[in-house]
Amino acid sequence: MASLDLSGKKAIVTGASSGIGAATAHALAAAGVRVAGGARRVERLETEIALELDVTDPESSARFVAEAVEQLGGLDILFNNAGLALGRAPFDESSEEDEARVFGTNVNGLVRMTRLCLPHFADWGHIVNMGSVAGRQAYPGGATYIAAKFAERGFTYALREDLLGRPIRITTVDAGMVLTEFSLVRFKGDAEQAASVYEGIDVMTAEDISDCVMFALTRPWHMNVDEIVVKARNQASGGRILREP
Repeated sequence: MASLDLSGKKAIVTGASSGIGAATAHALAAAGVRVAGGARRVERLETEIALELDVTDPESSARFVAEAVEQLGGLDILFNNAGLALGRAPFDESSEEDEARVFGTNVNGLVRMTRLCLPHFADWGHIVNMGSVAGRQAYPGGATYIAAKFAERGFTYALREDLLGRPIRITTVDAGMVLTEFSLVRFKGDAEQAASVYEGIDVMTAEDISDCVMFALTRPWHMNVDEIVVKARNQASGGRILREP
């Protein structure tokens, strides 16, 4: 079965300044895709088109999409990658401020970017949402992030229903533990605590996940990869992890 040729396609990648977003932007460019990357840390973007983006801000998001589509000359691929978790504690120890940021980025931001980008898809389109195994099975100490990722997966499937008949494919990539800045952000800069998350595990890399994204994008046009679920070999679920000495 031949892979779909993506050369000449035009893509938007959110959260493209590091981790999975940066790795996927690189993979897309290597496949001949023109990429507009968006991030708050615009100085760290390495995409052909690099624009500031805060998905929690409606004006920033609208400005980004307008400028990106204009410079790209259209839009074929949207990778909704921007997301984060804050804290790892029981719900009654969490704060409303952190909840607002988590929901604002992972849920409202993803929905906002999708709404803004949809009018720009023409006769070929693919939306890939960055999900998580946290959106499939709960674990202790992550209630708001888990709720946000359950919402992402629900939105992905609802969108699939609403867009049936339009030439747009939709995929969620639900990943387990990946060695990125995710835990450093989650633990608010505590590098020691962030590093401990990955101890004793042959953990996945950002490039492993970008491979999953590219797999979905390059399937023959008559196929839609609804979801890809991928975890480290040592991870059975969000909360069950085997740490080896």
